[in-house]
Amino acid sequence: MHCKIFKMLGIFTVVSMLLFASGCSSDKASSDKTKTESGPKDGGTVTTPIVGDPIFNPWHPNAYAESNLVNRVIFSGLTKPGKDSAPAPNLATKWEASDDGLVWTFHLREGVKWHDGEPFTADDVAYTFNEIVLNKALGSNGASNFKALDHLEVKDKLTVEFHLKNPWAALPAYLSFNAEILPKHKFEGKDPWELTSFNKEQPVGTGPFKVDKYIAGQSLELIPNEDYYEGRPHLDKLVYKILADKNTHVAQALSNDLDIFVLEDKASLDRVKQAKNLTILPSETTKYYWISLNQENPLFQDVKVRQAFLLAIDRKAIIDTVLKGYGTIADAAIAPNLKTYYTNDVTHYDYDPKKAKKLLEEAGWKDTDGDGILDKDGKPFKVNFEVGIQGDLVQSAQMVQQYLKEVGVDIKLNTLEWNAMIQKNVINRDYEMILNWWTYPTDPDVFAQYHSSNAGKGNNIPGYKDPKLDELLVKGQQTSDPAERAKVYKEMQQYMSDTLPYLYLWYPQEIQIRNKRLKGVPKMYFGGTLYYVSEWYVEK
Repeated sequence: MHCKIFKMLGIFTVVSMLLFASGCSSDKASSDKTKTESGPKDGGTVTTPIVGDPIFNPWHPNAYAESNLVNRVIFSGLTKPGKDSAPAPNLATKWEASDDGLVWTFHLREGVKWHDGEPFTADDVAYTFNEIVLNKALGSNGASNFKALDHLEVKDKLTVEFHLKNPWAALPAYLSFNAEILPKHKFEGKDPWELTSFNKEQPVGTGPFKVDKYIAGQSLELIPNEDYYEGRPHLDKLVYKILADKNTHVAQALSNDLDIFVLEDKASLDRVKQAKNLTILPSETTKYYWISLNQENPLFQDVKVRQAFLLAIDRKAIIDTVLKGYGTIADAAIAPNLKTYYTNDVTHYDYDPKKAKKLLEEAGWKDTDGDGILDKDGKPFKVNFEVGIQGDLVQSAQMVQQYLKEVGVDIKLNTLEWNAMIQKNVINRDYEMILNWWTYPTDPDVFAQYHSSNAGKGNNIPGYKDPKLDELLVKGQQTSDPAERAKVYKEMQQYMSDTLPYLYLWYPQEIQIRNKRLKGVPKMYFGGTLYYVSEWYVEK
């Protein structure tokens, strides 16, 4: 089989040769803990907050934002986000695709052990994808990312092939995104969602840290994996405090009780700026906020209604008020940090309540009885709007509610505890209108959140189905040339902005808060830094 090795592998090889030439192999650097005074120090504890109890299984249907922040540290994927944004080696050291793009071969790292001492092999990779991810009956979280995958084949203990239904240029990127590998010897023959001893108590991973102590609703304490393949982490302990109230995060950071997190309470920004012990690090991230209008509900199937809703919302005011200016208006799904693929040449919806009312009237909604609420066929325009208690979601939703009321929509806002929101809105699809966000790898492939095949149980939360959009999504997956892909995704953004599968709100700029004593954290978005947690250290 003629194979093409990707450019990044060549770069990785050159770097490895340079390290070898200087008499400093990566293995030796990771195992030799003799440090100079200016270098990394061993010891110490770092503490970070999460807003809900995690599930120690990256593929569990309920494992979303908070679980991801933990699972990236306990488990490992075949690849990880590189510090240059390109997929970097992790459990796999290199990979190549066949000429037709239908078979990808991944070469696995030798000598990796699970936390219980069992060896990691290609069988674990094949089991994770063949038996869990591709098992439609299980409904794995993230399975909708892998619709192009047909099956895996084990070639030997350290070689595995991904066989695709169609070419998929973004496979290495998606393997770096919440796609960690599970141990076959722990799950084989068991229901992967009902294995409480693993998912909620004592997971077994290959990552740099492992569970030491977990108290539900309070904290999770992790200790180093002494056999970690990149060398024992510098820290002696990594602690996740479970703090649902974002207002406590800044207070605890000021008192040195929290070391690193993303600032959600933007109202506290001035207090943080004045703190001598904290650093503020803004960064771009592949993320956008949206409103989902359930497309099973006839209220929202008319595109004029969706367009009217977006025109009625002053997104600039929300960015200025809630985000304190750390964001830009979004009109499609591709974030501006994906410079090759992003375009602003789309349909824009500047705040215009008069135009919103006109579109609603064209859709048949008028205030016939003068009560201030639009009605149609004798029924008022009433909407239940739900939002999870996390970050600035509630504050943003309150402003959205007020804007929609001003154009005659009767909006009732309900807040839900984060994990309850996931179960009700995401798993059960029991909602009319919700506000949330998507984040994805640094690749424009958003098939999982939009393709019709992912409506209902996949990540297509609105349940929006559109043959033309499906065609563009598949074409983008199958195109490997960056220039040609850019054309496809720019056309797709224009189409999204016209049809509004989601109501696009804003692209946020992440504000990372970090204690000045914490060192060794790479310059990247917070979620990405967790893949390099073994390099973190505390300056004493």
